[in-house]
Amino acid sequence: MSDGTWVSSSLPYLTARPAGQPDAWTAEAAARGGRGTQRIVHAGETTPSEEVSALLELSSGETVIARRRVIELNGTPCELTDSYYPAPIARGTRLAEKGKIPGGAVSLLATLGHTGARVQEDVTARMPSPEEREILHLGSGQPVLRLSRVTFDGNDRPIQADMMVMPAHLQRLRYEMRIG
Repeated sequence: MSDGTWVSSSLPYLTARPAGQPDAWTAEAAARGGRGTQRIVHAGETTPSEEVSALLELSSGETVIARRRVIELNGTPCELTDSYYPAPIARGTRLAEKGKIPGGAVSLLATLGHTGARVQEDVTARMPSPEEREILHLGSGQPVLRLSRVTFDGNDRPIQADMMVMPAHLQRLRYEMRIG
């Protein structure tokens, strides 16, 4: 867009990519003439927060595989994304490793037999934490959008939860739905 706002749709990030295709972010950024990358700053098994545990419908004591990423556009951080997977689904897979996943996590999940059929997203606005402000290069008084997403399979079991934080002044989220 001419005002510098990035208009983003969730659908490409929820759909498995054909073999050999780049992940959704790399493809979206390239289509707009940019270079989309991500730095994986953490990957591994951990105890989830109460919020993540509730989203993934986990029992007390169950663990998750977490992937923490800094999403970049042309080398500049533009989003922080933490993704969580029930440990029985992701343990021992590339989801538990710090490396980039060819085609993206959704494509890997599909090859493992876990395809999303329904998604629930909640968007809120708030002021960033000091760490978020620093990583995203935000000035004081600049809010962020926080998008919380949980993806369910065809049996209505949660297979992935994502927590995304992005500068509010650079984002517009678009939702398109077919009715009926």
